Amino acid sequence: MARKKHTFQVLVEQDEEGWYVAECPALKGCYTQGKTYEEVMDNIRDVIELCLEELRASGQSVPTQPEIISVRRVEVVI
Repeated sequence: MARKKHTFQVLVEQDEEGWYVAECPALKGCYTQGKTYEEVMDNIRDVIELCLEELRASGQSVPTQPEIISVRRVEVVI
């Protein structure tokens, strides 16, 4: 089977302990963590590949990536 290139947007956050957490919103349950930014990016690539292999094995199609237009900070006072 021919390999196809897929592009996904990934959200990366840093938690209160300093770990980086990455999520691919287009693929349910597709997230990982790493101690450094480089590590979390390597890890999320691996997890995306695993999610795509699982989709293929179950006969499902790869979902289209909705475009993330903006990530902004919003300040509120309560």
